[in-house]
Amino acid sequence: MSTPTTTELRSRMPNPLAFIPEVAEIAEGMHKVFRNGAIPPTTVSLLQLRAGQILGSTYFTIRETGNLRAAGESEERITAVATWRDAPYFTDAERVALELVEAVLTPNPTGERVPDALHVKASAHYDDKALWTLIVAIAHIGFFTPAALIAKPIPGMPPGQNYSE
Repeated sequence: MSTPTTTELRSRMPNPLAFIPEVAEIAEGMHKVFRNGAIPPTTVSLLQLRAGQILGSTYFTIRETGNLRAAGESEERITAVATWRDAPYFTDAERVALELVEAVLTPNPTGERVPDALHVKASAHYDDKALWTLIVAIAHIGFFTPAALIAKPIPGMPPGQNYSE
């Protein structure tokens, strides 16, 4: 059985910009926020990779793995995102970001998803601007989750070229 290349793959739906061009403005606004310097770009990619893993999105995991490789991240750090809790490769601040994204995206049957103790831990590593930046980085994934899972853009293709035309 052969594996299709990205040129052979097709998304389920066409590019949303042909129908809703305002999506580009929303995406750019979010990108501006998490490029504001309040948190390292690597932290954004790490938490978005973890979000893609939790959501089961090949599109997100391929995109963020590529971003991390392009930023010079080691294969050990990239691979260890799935098992970050016991992996020795992350800073305390990165661990908090990964814990936050898991808390937001994973139901907690015994209480709040983000309890006060987690907020206190996050506040020890991030000021208010950085926390809001993390929130927007997580929101970015949340905003595009339906597109990634329903429209199923082509993994590894740049925006605009990752949808069927």
